[in-house]
Amino acid sequence: MDLDAGSLFLSLITSAIGFALFTYGRKSARLPQAVGGVALMVYPYFVGSATVSLVIGTLILAAVWVAVRMGY
Repeated sequence: MDLDAGSLFLSLITSAIGFALFTYGRKSARLPQAVGGVALMVYPYFVGSATVSLVIGTLILAAVWVAVRMGY
């Protein structure tokens, strides 16, 4: 894992968004939001590059959006 300032800041922001999404999903009993929030909180620990981290976070948020639009 790379410990430069950009990667650390991006992982902090991503994890904060994931925590908010997880909290919303848990309180409103919505599974896609809760699972997406956990994924957003966990994946920065395994990704070192800021660019790859941004792409993965965008894909997770897009998957949550598609799942909600499909009615889950």
